[in-house]
Amino acid sequence: MIETLLEYGMVFLTSMFKFALAPLAGIARDMSIVETALFTILGMMTTVLIVAGIKDEFRRKLIWKFKRNKALFTKRNRRIVTIWNKYGLAGVAFLTPVLFSPIVGVLVAVSFGGSKSKMVKYMFVSAAFWGFTLSILYKLVGNLIFVA
Repeated sequence: MIETLLEYGMVFLTSMFKFALAPLAGIARDMSIVETALFTILGMMTTVLIVAGIKDEFRRKLIWKFKRNKALFTKRNRRIVTIWNKYGLAGVAFLTPVLFSPIVGVLVAVSFGGSKSKMVKYMFVSAAFWGFTLSILYKLVGNLIFVA
């Protein structure tokens, strides 16, 4: 029982920080696709709700602390601005699980002025899509590698 809860917790915590690795952790622990996807989605949405719920003043101080001596016009920052200009909030939300971490995706969406309620909806749809897609993909690839 405790071992099962620890496995769920591992997938949950992994998806809070690096979404694409969480389904891999779940499938590696021989969890079902639905269990893996569910805890992956829950982990990302927990991060989304926490970061989106942080007061703007605290969020600005937090970003300033980590970004103060870093270059402003990096290749990654230009890519983020391009994605925002081309696809908007929906595009950032869709690409967050595979390109960014949930924390970075939410910070990008909030800092470009995206509506928090729309952001939560888009992030949930994205998390559900990518959670199930990556869980199925990792399960199929795992079966091909370990059965052959």
